[in-house]
Amino acid sequence: MAGKGVKSLGEAMRALSLSTQSCKAAPALSLPSVSKRSMATAAPVPDITRSATESWNPITTVPLTIYSFPSLEPRSLECWSTKHLHLPLRRDILHLAVVFEGDATRQGTASSKTRYEVAGSHRKMGPQKGSGKARRGTRQSPLLRGGGKTFGPKPRDFSTRLNRKVYDLAWRTALSWRYRRGELIVTEDGLDLPLPDDFLQLAETGVLGQELEDGFVKRYVTQILRGLEWGREDGRTTFVTGDKRANLFTSLEVAGAEARALELSDVDVKDLLETGRIVIERSALREMIEQHQSDLVSRVVVNGIPISGPPLGQAVVA
Repeated sequence: MAGKGVKSLGEAMRALSLSTQSCKAAPALSLPSVSKRSMATAAPVPDITRSATESWNPITTVPLTIYSFPSLEPRSLECWSTKHLHLPLRRDILHLAVVFEGDATRQGTASSKTRYEVAGSHRKMGPQKGSGKARRGTRQSPLLRGGGKTFGPKPRDFSTRLNRKVYDLAWRTALSWRYRRGELIVTEDGLDLPLPDDFLQLAETGVLGQELEDGFVKRYVTQILRGLEWGREDGRTTFVTGDKRANLFTSLEVAGAEARALELSDVDVKDLLETGRIVIERSALREMIEQHQSDLVSRVVVNGIPISGPPLGQAVVA
């Protein structure tokens, strides 16, 4: 029995010595070669590092071309500050501005009468007990048809508050988003849609009639907008002017869903984000930026002169 125990112990020790061999002593296994494969969407990482001695000079101005309408011939070139037309996209600020404007436009005139405001007698309709019917009070009870409304709506003000600097930043952010996408077209002052002279002469005589005039104007405006790829098929266009122009506003109103025209006083942040592009005249753009740059204008006064914001626009090529 002792011999068998020693023999079993020796076999166990030999098995243990085999299991404790190093990886180098173990026979090499032949594994299939796997070729390295990169992702198809992998792009080379740009080298954004720079030396300590190299100065960082970010851009401070962006070019803005002024066109003529409707030929879209370049007339001049201006430099605008990046704080006006080249801000990064901030969806959170745009959302705050759109909600703020939407709340301000709610009428809040919904109103309902309570049981104390409904006309009629306030006498109890029946006895409290003994009739075999449910206990009912007056006819103005909310449980009865024609009675008052429980917790019904009353006139209220839905408008909310938003910091003016945040609101002004949202305006310039919307313009910057349009500028980055190439959807901000600035034209010369006096933006209007000229109609053919022959048509105007016939319209003055009254020979055509209102129906024929509207049909011609609609086809004429549609042809111009679709030729410029500004029509309904390309996302529509919003024209912004300083004041109301008779031909432009009337023609676009007749054209229907092809485009729309707005005065500067009627424009809000939502209007700058809705349609496919914004066509605005130069003076209206300057006034819009000037009205919405409170976060750029400082109240600090140096030598009696207040520190103003960046210049609105400097002509480069006139």
